[in-house]
Amino acid sequence: MSKHILLCDDEVTIIRAAEIKLTRAGYRVSHCSDGVAALELIASDMPDLVISDCQMPRMGGLELVRRLRENPATRELPFLMLTGKGFELPLDELKQKYGVLAVMAKPFSPREVLQTVDNVLAASHA
Repeated sequence: MSKHILLCDDEVTIIRAAEIKLTRAGYRVSHCSDGVAALELIASDMPDLVISDCQMPRMGGLELVRRLRENPATRELPFLMLTGKGFELPLDELKQKYGVLAVMAKPFSPREVLQTVDNVLAASHA
């Protein structure tokens, strides 16, 4: 069975670019446009990995990962963060505080996203 990736971003072009690359690589991909919708999706169909933008309407990525870490059922869910250009996030702090595994700046290369996903999922199941 293929691994399930949840993409959470309010920019359709970002979602589409990553979704195409990940789907072609054999992943099952779901997507939503904010953290509130992500929590609902996660509750009904647990992904193997979440990729979320930091800044979104209703609930951003930082609040989303905070809530996931508070819930025993999602505490260990692998999480990657996307950030807009000029909005730098300290990876070391995010790793320590929330267990974020990588921070990727937008615009990103879909190949880079796929490589990061492959690496994270291989490491989490090693």
